[in-house]
Amino acid sequence: MDNQRLILFIVFSFSLLLLWEAWQDKHAPPAPAPTVASAPAAGALPSPSQVLNTPAATTTAQTGFSKGPQAVVETDVYRATIDANGGDLRELQLLAYRESEDKNQVFTLFEASQTQPYLAQSGLVGKDLPTHRSLFQLNPGTYRLTGGAAQLEVPLVWDDPATGVRVEKTYIFKRGSYEIALKIRVINNGTEPVDLTPYFQFTRHGEAPRGSSFFLHTYTGPAFYTDAKKFQKVAFKDIQDGKADFEKAADNGWMGIVQHHFVTAWLPAGNVKREYYTRALGNGLYSAGVILAEGMLEPGQEKTFTVPLYAGPQTQNLLEQTAPGLDLSRDYGWLTPLAYPIFWALQKIERIVGNWGWAIIILTILLKLALYPLSAAGYKSMAKMKKLTPRLQQLKETYGDDRAKLHQAMAEMYKTERINPLGGCLPILIQIPVFIALYWVLLAAVEMRGAPWIGWIADLTAPDPYFILPIIMGVTSILQVKLNPQPMDPMQAKIMMIMPVAFTVMFVFFPAGLVLYWVTNNILSIAQQWAINKQVQGGGKAASGKA
Repeated sequence: MDNQRLILFIVFSFSLLLLWEAWQDKHAPPAPAPTVASAPAAGALPSPSQVLNTPAATTTAQTGFSKGPQAVVETDVYRATIDANGGDLRELQLLAYRESEDKNQVFTLFEASQTQPYLAQSGLVGKDLPTHRSLFQLNPGTYRLTGGAAQLEVPLVWDDPATGVRVEKTYIFKRGSYEIALKIRVINNGTEPVDLTPYFQFTRHGEAPRGSSFFLHTYTGPAFYTDAKKFQKVAFKDIQDGKADFEKAADNGWMGIVQHHFVTAWLPAGNVKREYYTRALGNGLYSAGVILAEGMLEPGQEKTFTVPLYAGPQTQNLLEQTAPGLDLSRDYGWLTPLAYPIFWALQKIERIVGNWGWAIIILTILLKLALYPLSAAGYKSMAKMKKLTPRLQQLKETYGDDRAKLHQAMAEMYKTERINPLGGCLPILIQIPVFIALYWVLLAAVEMRGAPWIGWIADLTAPDPYFILPIIMGVTSILQVKLNPQPMDPMQAKIMMIMPVAFTVMFVFFPAGLVLYWVTNNILSIAQQWAINKQVQGGGKAASGKA
């Protein structure tokens, strides 16, 4: 196999892997009916079944989302809706971002849609305590963060005269922050102690976010982080099949929901004992959350605890500053150690030139220069093979179908000409991880969402609206094929010409930033390969592969 076929084979295999992952995600089996877990052992935290199966906490799949009095919150980064039913955070718009499908619409992260809901919920486990289905007292209306105020509070109250227990929930929004603090104050004016076991969860549909492409598979689903097990993803289909495998008990960590470019996470502080859980609710809905053990509250006492909620973009620096391991929600795949420095360099370049599109082009050029000695060896090998193509064709005509004698004659020719037909494979294989890591960086970078390049490219994370970049990529790919040695097998030669066309069609659906990288790399490769071909044919010094 020559170098060019090796490159195309690896790229094609990588593309098939993406398509297979997307197909599996799209055709996952329907969720089974939820099962009820057995009662917990003495002294253990309540099970998720206790949280979700109490009469006041009937599942969403059975009742839908009842609408009560609502508070609409407007800050410099959010427009949020809080419902008195359960004190849920029902809707959340991120004002700095736009929907992928309609750039005129503000991006909506949480919404109380009956078919595809996504919301944040909380409650207390135990008899006669409020859950995410209990009705709170809420002063409805619009709450605005105005003037020079640093934060805005939205209070909710639940009272039970029979038990003397009062629960106060307060959402705290801060200026310029994607972190919402949920403060819960419990007052025990009754005669019996209260076991404080709060839970915090997300309820979400199992589909990929709006605007997702079948050709670009990114993870959507729950994620958990603990000091012991680190970052753990739990796919919706594993929850359906009862195969969810993650650390369920710890005294640290957080849980969240990850989707392309955004993440939400409950971030309990301190070393409070906690239990993580996931649950299939039926009808394609899921819950994932954390239960905390805050201890006993004796009569006449009160206790306040606060759990932050992060709901925002997967911005690298912001995630690193918010919580340990939260930056891992920005998934770079198995090449994360290589992707981090690549993004760091890309970000530094963007700060200098002020445009992510030009930053992609400059970084591609720098990578090409850094890897030039390696790639030159591969191109030199292909150039020599191309020079030998007529003689190899003559050998094929001479020996016909006698493949043993043909291969022997070819081996002698390679030996005489001092050519190793696989000599360029290793350098090219070394380059491939770099380019795959860059692919994942460009795919994951929310910093480029809505970022323009030039002219018709108004969003580097969206496909080229006029298909100009994919067409250029297809043309440059065909030129590369022409510069490479042609396979002696006519069928293989036809396949080599068809593959660039197939990739062009596929890249129509890819984000413009990824196609821009590929086009830039193709153009640089063509220039390098053309120069080396000329030098090899002329017997110049550069035939040795030196710059």
